[in-house]
Amino acid sequence: MKKIKNLYKIAMLLFVVTAVISCSKDDSGKEAKLVVSTDKAVFEPEGGVIEFTIDSNAKWKIENSNEWVKIDQIAGDDGTTTVALTAVKNLTTISNLAVIRISADNGQARRITINQPPYLYPSFNTSPIAPDATGMGSTATEINAGIKLGINIWNTMETPGDETTWGNPKITQNLITVLKSAGFNAVRIPCQYWVSHADHATGKIDDTWLNRLKEVVQYCVNEDMYVLVNDHHDGFSDFKATGGQLDSIKAIQKIIWQQVATKLRDFDEKVMFASSNEPDATTLTEVTNLHDFHQIFIDAVRSTGGKNAYRTLVLQVPNTSLDLAPFFSVGANPGLPVDKVPNKLILEFHWYSPPNFCILGGDASWGREWRYWGKNYKSTTDPLHNSDAGLEEDYMESTLLLARQRFVDKGIPLMMGEFGVQYHADHCPTPADSLLSLKSTAHFYAHVVKTARANKISPFLWAGVINRVTETLDNPRDLDSLRSGAELPLLYGKQVNKKK
Repeated sequence: MKKIKNLYKIAMLLFVVTAVISCSKDDSGKEAKLVVSTDKAVFEPEGGVIEFTIDSNAKWKIENSNEWVKIDQIAGDDGTTTVALTAVKNLTTISNLAVIRISADNGQARRITINQPPYLYPSFNTSPIAPDATGMGSTATEINAGIKLGINIWNTMETPGDETTWGNPKITQNLITVLKSAGFNAVRIPCQYWVSHADHATGKIDDTWLNRLKEVVQYCVNEDMYVLVNDHHDGFSDFKATGGQLDSIKAIQKIIWQQVATKLRDFDEKVMFASSNEPDATTLTEVTNLHDFHQIFIDAVRSTGGKNAYRTLVLQVPNTSLDLAPFFSVGANPGLPVDKVPNKLILEFHWYSPPNFCILGGDASWGREWRYWGKNYKSTTDPLHNSDAGLEEDYMESTLLLARQRFVDKGIPLMMGEFGVQYHADHCPTPADSLLSLKSTAHFYAHVVKTARANKISPFLWAGVINRVTETLDNPRDLDSLRSGAELPLLYGKQVNKKK
């Protein structure tokens, strides 16, 4: 339950946007034409050459007042002409920006916006290979539908240190085997790279850490489970940043995913990558920065080639909140980032709603702890800590149905990357209330899994049901509730989330 750019949109060397063609007439009455093959160009930090075409029926010229970008031809006659833009390595600490103007004697004019981020780190995409579609044929929707019940391996590989920093033992093959036996067929691996495992001067992630990540992913693959590898506590992303700080954030995102994607490139389609965790973005500017952050992630992964050229990728909606998800809906601003591979993106949100029940472990200034959730789980001796009717089953059902209509029904799969409930039973005034609180938690688990799956949303529990030290299942009530929500047979023989 962790809380955790207007940069370039990488166009590589392809231009698919054609400038608008005006149909006005010139002085002779002839239809005026000036078609430019792109309206934007993005150089790599290392520089390079980018070409575009000008198609005109009159003489034309290019106005350029920017020293960092050179143009091989600044004037031409009618017909189609290829023009080359050249930039050298950007050794400044901020992005280069240029706007050039193309004008023709027939009165037409066009603009091209040119960007180049600073060279802060070398490229770690040092061994790209040819795309390999073997074992990668499923769409993101099909992958998402295959996830019946997922779980996070929490407080382990995302810690600011080694796996044991926050009190959990190292992940073992047996842990994954036990989780599979419990009914989970998908594992989300929250992971941290930048804070503790990367050289901040060079950008290189420690080989030992990347090898360990690959080993843990292999544990899951051995059990034929879906795997989601995300960047969790990254310690560098700030979507409120501007200028050089924003450029640095984007540069780090790129080199992290070049390295992680290369290390995990050979796994098949059941292994997915996720750009971030809970990105703090609420305003349009911040969300636009997040959009560009995700775009860098997509392009970095795809650039490594192999199976990564077709891998399903997961993008977090702002704050992983459904309230802010419409920023990434069809036709919205900024909308979804662009993936050159169709039908390979999933949107992720988290579900800790209502927060009084899911997050609060005691009364707070902004609200009371809710120890009991659900219309049939009300305490008569502790009524001040009952859930409000407006945030119970009907709210969950209507909200997830709206999410399905807004995204899933429009071809954008949704993943609930985390859900969970705070433990309340030890705060209850009577033993009967403590039992009621435990039953209401079990009911919540069953209902959220059932409702998510009914709306074609894949659910991932944050934590619980297994003792990490002994690697044994230790919560029959909650586990059977999760299984019942996923329409799996009960392991312990009774319906534990039945009504009071």
